[in-house]
Amino acid sequence: MAQVEATTERIIAADAETVFDALADYKEVRGKVLTGHFSEYEVREGGDGEGTLVHWKLQATSKRVRDCLLEVTEPTDGQLIEKDRNSTMVTTWTVTPAGEGRSKAVVTTVWNGAGGIGGFFERTFAPKGLARIYDELLQNLATEVEK
Repeated sequence: MAQVEATTERIIAADAETVFDALADYKEVRGKVLTGHFSEYEVREGGDGEGTLVHWKLQATSKRVRDCLLEVTEPTDGQLIEKDRNSTMVTTWTVTPAGEGRSKAVVTTVWNGAGGIGGFFERTFAPKGLARIYDELLQNLATEVEK
């Protein structure tokens, strides 16, 4: 099994604290900025960053749906980590200043991919597909915080 990684980033016209606070707000903001690839969104514990437990289904392709139950931690300022209890998937969100009134949001997801020919296709296509999903989510986040 090889590790699979997908990363995307976006410059957002809002300060890093505003962007991070919106991203960490699972009660109000996160559900609004998710794309159509996410369903059954539910905050089960917490709802604001560290200590949150959130559920959703992620439909990456027409045939691939991942049931996610994510524990949220904040290991450092400007960083959220979502660890899936149902798989090896870990998503790290990092928000840093990028000049006056701007910030850079980076999202990286890693997981242990399948072996064999299926694993080859997963390593080849999954990162691009997931990056597109997260690029759309970051666009939605930008629209939300740039109001």
